[in-house]
Amino acid sequence: MISILSRLMLACLLLPSIWTVARAEAVSFPELSSTIPGHQDATYFDLAKMIVPDLQAGDNGFYNGSAPIEMRDILGGNDGGSAPETINLPNAAVLAIKAGGKERLAMLLDLGQAQDSAEGFAVLALYDLTGKPKLLDAVNVGTDQGTYFRDPGKLAIGPGDDALITMSTHFNSNQGYVGTILILVRNDRFEPIDQINTFDENVCAYKRTQDLSFQTRGSEKPYAAIRVTVTDATKPSGESCEEPAPKAVSHDISVTYHWDKTGSRYVRNSDAFEKLSAENEKRF
Repeated sequence: MISILSRLMLACLLLPSIWTVARAEAVSFPELSSTIPGHQDATYFDLAKMIVPDLQAGDNGFYNGSAPIEMRDILGGNDGGSAPETINLPNAAVLAIKAGGKERLAMLLDLGQAQDSAEGFAVLALYDLTGKPKLLDAVNVGTDQGTYFRDPGKLAIGPGDDALITMSTHFNSNQGYVGTILILVRNDRFEPIDQINTFDENVCAYKRTQDLSFQTRGSEKPYAAIRVTVTDATKPSGESCEEPAPKAVSHDISVTYHWDKTGSRYVRNSDAFEKLSAENEKRF
């Protein structure tokens, strides 16, 4: 009996340190003309117009407009893409989140690419829907041609807080490039946690993928630790090719982010993802 009680007590002590795998949260793509739940007098189109003030419905099922409002790039600096002169928006992705113990709505609008830009321009917007819909913050999260919420699109990092995850990507005939951004919502503003760049190849002799997974540990306050793992896997195709086939191999690369109370930001425990990005660039 004592042995059983001891094991139960040990299990309870260990529970706070257990890593929790992030679950997929449904991202929705409502018609912009549809009403916002709980707001019969407001639509998602009204939210989008807070980003693109002259947005209007077109004849082709798209919504057309020109320049969006001024906003900063989530990663800082001027490395982000430029908004196109003419916007053709088919829809927007929305995701309900918690921030500072409050219900918020995140909306992602991919506005496309300017002619002279290699990167797209994608707006991540934060809204307060508790009363009349209000825009709280907006940032450009586009780092490549197309931008989306990842799966999962958010991570619970506290009882009343979620972190967001976006991805920008493009593909050619046998290569795929993905830039993932972890984003904290604090004081109703978006703050970057980190960017993780991965690279996939699919050639005659083999397929190499770099897949991401996310875990949190809720024992840390005010925000949980976040562990991100890249599984780098190479699988021979079995085809007869000019190039030799590599051996099947798979290994994990993990980085953990902890909240630094002194700096009021997440800090990583390793530069492993920077090294991975540098190694990947050699394979481009």
